[in-house]
Amino acid sequence: MKLSKIYSNRPDQFGPIEFNSNLNVILAEIRLPKNREKDTHNLGKTTLGRLLDYCFLSGKDPQFFLFKHENVFKDFIFFLEIELADASYLTVRRGVEDATKISFKKHEAALQDLSDLPKSEWDHSDLPFDRAREMLDSLLDWREISPWQYRKGLGYQLRSQDDYQDVFQLRRFAGKHADWKPYVAHILGFNHEPIELHYEKQAQLDTSKAKVETIKSELGGSIDDTGKIEGILLLKTKEAEKKQNLLDAFDFRQQDKDRTKQLIDEIDENIATLNSRRYSLNQAKKKINSSLDEDRILFNPDEAELLFKEVNILFSGQIKKDFNQLIEFNKAITDERRGYLQEERAEIDAELKKIGSELNTFGKRRSETLSFLSGTDVFAKYKQVTNELVTLRAEISALERQRSFIHRLQELRGEIRTLSEEGMHLQSQIEADVESQSSNAKSMFSSIRLFFNEIIEDVISHKALLNVFVNKDGHLEFRAEILDDGGNVTSANLGHTYQKLLCIAFDLAVVRAHLDKKFPKFVYHDGVFESLDDRKKANLLKVIKDYANLGVQSIITLIDSDMPPIDDASEIVFGTNEIVLTLHDEGSDGRLFRTKSW
Repeated sequence: MKLSKIYSNRPDQFGPIEFNSNLNVILAEIRLPKNREKDTHNLGKTTLGRLLDYCFLSGKDPQFFLFKHENVFKDFIFFLEIELADASYLTVRRGVEDATKISFKKHEAALQDLSDLPKSEWDHSDLPFDRAREMLDSLLDWREISPWQYRKGLGYQLRSQDDYQDVFQLRRFAGKHADWKPYVAHILGFNHEPIELHYEKQAQLDTSKAKVETIKSELGGSIDDTGKIEGILLLKTKEAEKKQNLLDAFDFRQQDKDRTKQLIDEIDENIATLNSRRYSLNQAKKKINSSLDEDRILFNPDEAELLFKEVNILFSGQIKKDFNQLIEFNKAITDERRGYLQEERAEIDAELKKIGSELNTFGKRRSETLSFLSGTDVFAKYKQVTNELVTLRAEISALERQRSFIHRLQELRGEIRTLSEEGMHLQSQIEADVESQSSNAKSMFSSIRLFFNEIIEDVISHKALLNVFVNKDGHLEFRAEILDDGGNVTSANLGHTYQKLLCIAFDLAVVRAHLDKKFPKFVYHDGVFESLDDRKKANLLKVIKDYANLGVQSIITLIDSDMPPIDDASEIVFGTNEIVLTLHDEGSDGRLFRTKSW
């Protein structure tokens, strides 16, 4: 399976790019001297790889350039023509505005323009995104990467600048190793099933261990011996049964009921009535005392006569006599009235005394009744046993909860032992498979190893080792290392330039090893010659052309300053059919998208 063509419904702004089956060069020419010192030129050579990924149905990322600048690209529809394994062709149609509606059309002839094809003539029109991915996976039929879908390893076919940081772990594989290591092992020729299963067991093991720690924290420093817990629980339960039986033997329900009714219906009611009557009598007594005080005659004739003498006014004879007679008359009337009031007050005092006595009696009875309810020996004993039973039941509940935790702890420890044993068994399988594939000179892994080393040795005259081994946790580790003349690992691969070279060599070696299988047969490498010296550029170009002749379709991008040198002026680096797109910095016509700047 190779790429055949990419084009759009707006050829004046994005022209068609036709790929050949061998080497394809995207050449960016820096024609303006002022731009030669710049690190980036924004002509579109890197963008092409991202656009190819889009046509292979990458997800809709708001930061992706088509959506980030949707006002510029919303009317674009892109078409990717793919050559299938049976020599037929498949065109994928995907727009920007309706990015989740995908159409497919199979056809026999290459280099078609289906931009004006009516929707009714597409084999599958406007499929929902997830269904479209399933359909494309079926149509591509890359069965060599089964059980994964086609997009799993697409990053090794479309290597961007960001994916040169690590030979094996692509940027899209930033998550757990379980997400990508089984796939890499598979394409290298190892059995992925025990590797995947080992990761699953490890995840289950980690979960079980975390649960154990949680239960331990719940238990704190308490007993974790289930036998001891069961023994204590048995004793506590038996003791609680005895105390419950003792409580059940108490019989004071009717007595309690009668005493309570007497307290409420008789004593309290009588006390309330007497208090009310005492209040009324005290108010009446208060009024009587007030009336008695008001009835006192305050005028004294003898004191008046003395006062008048002091001011030389005559107060004697008939005047004094008349006042004395008036006082005597009023006194006679008042004495009669005071007699009545005093009699009434005496009656009130007597009744108040009686009420006081009755209140004292009822108060004493009330106190005795309350004492019966809360202070008798029977109730004191009942309360004591009840409190003890409540405490016991709380202790039993805590022990039962502790027992439940311990049972779960034992189950988890059993699971951990089982998972650990299964993990060890799987690790043994993985180790045996690695040893078998590594020692078999005809294995897929051995072939990829040899191809990888040949590429590196042809380019930099040093051997390289592609190595796979099992770490202490039973998981695979992948290494791509450059060796010195003595066969020792050097630090050369740590530099960005050689790291990129190792990535390119790995991608080419893997595709070559799968050429006779249903596996993608193209690779895209952005900035392929950057930072290499001239001799290594020429060596790498020769390798790429040799692989193209073997059937590996290579799409490479470079700027003209990274062009490999030529020894003879009559020679050319690339044939006219190999340069499929030339970009330049002399205006918008030289960019991949001939639109306003974005």
